[in-house]
Order: sequence, then structure tokens, then C-alpha cells
Amino acid sequence: MSAMFRCQARCLNQMIDAKNETQAHIYLEQLLLFPVDIQDKIIEEISHLSNCSSDAVASIIGHYSIMDLK
Repeated sequence: MSAMFRCQARCLNQMIDAKNETQAHIYLEQLLLFPVDIQDKIIEEISHLSNCSSDAVASIIGHYSIMDLK
């Protein structure tokens, strides 16, 4: 897991813990350049984590950050 994803995960996790979905959406859109539908998927997956650790959130961010090259 890259250090960058872990840092982004900590920031995003804080926003979600504070129940600030608007700020989380803006963060994902502006800093990570995720479209709105992907933002919703990321936030939804994070909200369903049983153990919301930075590594778990970073894994989700990493999953949506990697593009399939076919």
C-alpha cells in the first residue's frame, strides 16, 4: 500500500467519521479526480467497513485508482 493512499485514506476517514459527506465528495473530486459515481461507491464501501482503518480505506481508494489496461 502506498504512503500516498494511506495519507489520503486518513483524510477521507476523518471526513466520513465527522459525517461530512459533502467535504468527502469535494476531496475525492478535486484532489483525486474521481467522478461523482465513483465517489459514491468509495464512500459507500468505506461506510460498510467493520474495521475502518487507514489501510482498509487506502485499499478501497487504490482499487478505484487503478485503471484496467486491456
